[in-house]
Amino acid sequence: MAHKKAGGSSRNGRDSQSKRLGVKVFGGQDISAGAIIVRQRGTQFHAGTNVGIGRDHTLYSKVDGTVKFDIKGALNHRVVSVELGI
Repeated sequence: MAHKKAGGSSRNGRDSQSKRLGVKVFGGQDISAGAIIVRQRGTQFHAGTNVGIGRDHTLYSKVDGTVKFDIKGALNHRVVSVELGI
């Protein structure tokens, strides 16, 4: 006869690490060239003027300036631009 109940294995502990997605610099804020504006899965935000897009859809600034968010086009795309002049 066993005097201790058999120890069951845990069913938890398989969650993935958070990816820290989202907007990093908001509209009206100053930004330097190369800085990340938005990390995203897919193009929730689209690249406007002076904004580049990485292979994982990350938006980044190409120039020093001020971040601006707009809604443009027939499909109401959210577009991120950087206006020159810090």
